Amino acid sequence: MLLLATVSAAPAVAVPEFHPSRLSSIGDARQVVTVTAPSWNSTTATLRTYEKSKDGTWRIVHGPVSSFLGYGGLAAAQERRQGTGDTPAGTFAIVNAFGRSANPGTDLPYRRVDRDDAWTYNPKVPSTYNLLQTAPVSWRGYGNYVEMLWSYGRQYDYVAVLDYNLPEGDVTRDKRGIRRTEEPANTAAGGGIFLHVSKGKPTAGCISVARPTMKSIMQWLDPAKDPVLVVGPVGSLR
Repeated sequence: MLLLATVSAAPAVAVPEFHPSRLSSIGDARQVVTVTAPSWNSTTATLRTYEKSKDGTWRIVHGPVSSFLGYGGLAAAQERRQGTGDTPAGTFAIVNAFGRSANPGTDLPYRRVDRDDAWTYNPKVPSTYNLLQTAPVSWRGYGNYVEMLWSYGRQYDYVAVLDYNLPEGDVTRDKRGIRRTEEPANTAAGGGIFLHVSKGKPTAGCISVARPTMKSIMQWLDPAKDPVLVVGPVGSLR
């Protein structure tokens, strides 16, 4: 008598909602950074990076690793306001980079900042709102509405700039070298939203990870692959 053994198929592994194959917002991106938080109030999250292979499949490159969000938690990008400490939730292109340290090997446009470099977001001066400034001028008149980038220490050793509320118009320089635009960003929404090195605590709205991870991510990012970052609470990314 012949006995036939029955082999049951292994259950299919569910694809998590943060997997790039399930994200309709990423467009043609072939590099995706996902940052998932337990809730809208979370100040910590989990970061992963993915890259799309030539055969169309996604492979994970970094993570999962711990990251910090803003001290105010998360807010939908269109509702986020300056000074709240919220990290804007949404999908953002990774457009360029800067840092106190030398270029770690990224193909993103990279500027090594010095003590003259600043990021301005004074709502009373819309033409300079949410822009990197490289002119050797004093920004004392901007009060708390300016970041002197060198002063942020190791957390700005490596910084990737996210396309959150950046001005859409052409940027030009005036006689003093100050960068300005004729089509300002939304001066109520805040700016200077980056992925950068962690200081070991929540940020003012950015996303931060450990320095070795950030350096590796910088070396991996390739503008030819249209990298984006997707951030939000688990259950809301799609």
